Amino acid sequence: MTTRTNETEITVDSDIPLVRIIRKFDAPPEKVFEAHTDPELVVQWLGPRRYEMRMDHYDCRTGGSYRYVHIGDGNEFGFYGCFHEVRPSERIIQTFTFEGQPDDVALERLVLEGLGNGRTRLKATSLVDSFEGRDAFVASGMADGVRESYERMDELLTG
Repeated sequence: MTTRTNETEITVDSDIPLVRIIRKFDAPPEKVFEAHTDPELVVQWLGPRRYEMRMDHYDCRTGGSYRYVHIGDGNEFGFYGCFHEVRPSERIIQTFTFEGQPDDVALERLVLEGLGNGRTRLKATSLVDSFEGRDAFVASGMADGVRESYERMDELLTG
């Protein structure tokens, strides 16, 4: 299954419980990386517009960790994880856990590739431990959230 929306390609792997995301940005890798690592920028683009984001902590460095909460519709949704490897303007490898499903931890890898002319290709993967967990992740509205987040990042990067 592949979904395309505004240059965002989301592919669900049929052989392993993995989701792949590819997205191009009209900004150099340094700016896309900064948008992922600066907590003051992250709160401006990560998640659907209808949610407010509260950053509890965000220490984006190798060995660092994070926790944030999306608030809206009378609900709070917490997320947390650890940064395993952070290479400026190149890659971020981290874990990702939704507090509502603490046994389902994803290993995420984000790679930034400079395309020249101030453009970047982002390639991300999320690997979970079961197809059921992966399918629940996708069914939760992840594709819409990713699409909307990257639209918001576009606005931040070009605004």
